[in-house]
Amino acid sequence: MIKKKECVAMLLAGGQGSRLYTLTEKTAKPAVPFGGKYRIIDFPLSNCINSRIDTVGVLTQYQPLGLNEYIGNGEPWDLDRVYGGVRVLPPYQAQKSASWYKGTANAIYQNINFIDRYDPDYVLILSGDHIYKMDYNAMLQYHKEKNAACTIAVLEVPLSEASRFGIMNTNADNSVYEFEEKPKNPKSTKASMGIYIFNKKTLFDYLIADEKDPKSSNDFGKNIIPAMLNSGEKLFAYSFNGYWKDVGTIQSLWEANMDLLGKNPKFNLYDRSWRIYFRNNPLPPHFIGKSGTVSNSIVTEGCEIFGAVADSVLFNSVKIGEGAVVKDSIIFPGSVIEPGANVEYSIVDSNSVISAGVHIGAPKENADGITVIGSNLKITNNMKIPIAAMVNENALSNFI
Repeated sequence: MIKKKECVAMLLAGGQGSRLYTLTEKTAKPAVPFGGKYRIIDFPLSNCINSRIDTVGVLTQYQPLGLNEYIGNGEPWDLDRVYGGVRVLPPYQAQKSASWYKGTANAIYQNINFIDRYDPDYVLILSGDHIYKMDYNAMLQYHKEKNAACTIAVLEVPLSEASRFGIMNTNADNSVYEFEEKPKNPKSTKASMGIYIFNKKTLFDYLIADEKDPKSSNDFGKNIIPAMLNSGEKLFAYSFNGYWKDVGTIQSLWEANMDLLGKNPKFNLYDRSWRIYFRNNPLPPHFIGKSGTVSNSIVTEGCEIFGAVADSVLFNSVKIGEGAVVKDSIIFPGSVIEPGANVEYSIVDSNSVISAGVHIGAPKENADGITVIGSNLKITNNMKIPIAAMVNENALSNFI
């Protein structure tokens, strides 16, 4: 007999991440490296196990192979369970046809059978592209106390920025009376975080009805939440007061990495009470040579540093040559900055080589955008890659 689970989490990890440009040409957005050791998906997965939610469906679609390989059996996050644990869920293939996920709601609809297998009372919906620490169990207790049909996590944002978000307008008891998608004149500053808890039966009813509507976008924010409000369901906002960052753009990804630096970082990776778990192969310790200097930076195992590194994040096995300068930058695993090269206010993707004499980007104070170098590239011939350039294999010839 299958043991019933109180709550099952469904993690939406199938987005293309087009606003990350070359960083997601070969990689699913949730698998993009972050913070020296991690991938973006490590954060919601770690939140689940820290919140005592041990059954997680990860819905993949775009560039799924690397993400599937990274998640594996879920062991790094203590999600390698015989019953439950983490399961990768590609688009469902029926007997006669297969259908890509058409929207966030359709992705969950296609996996109703997976959820039903565990017969949960509640379903937690998560996104795979946010950096934060959150106790989902506390949100679940709030949902039960309010006897809600749906609870939506919200973050207070400045009024000047509220028009960029989906805004929840609430009564004094935090019950939601209106949802506005990116309103021109926001009435509230409670921005939806894209984190929902639903009663299972209610969720299924609305998903099934939504699937039958040919005009629907099959989206939670655009369709499911408004439909529930129009039907008079009890929806409540759950206020979250911690650090949260949507890393869906180059600028926000860079900012979130920089938020890890300093004596009192905005986001603390070193809190032992709420560990962020990750998959990483054993590597030798990092090495700083006599000519190497490092200040206000994160440096991961296997790095060799003979040049100057400041205000930067270095992933594993990065090599910085003698006389090279890396400043205000993020260097993904395996990349080499050769002697005399200069990298400023940039992101360099995995396994790329920046040769001697090359200059990437510009000082942060003089730049109006972040320069991005794609993976597995060799930048040579004393190239000067300008501010805010996006360089992949096809674009490389433009800079010769």
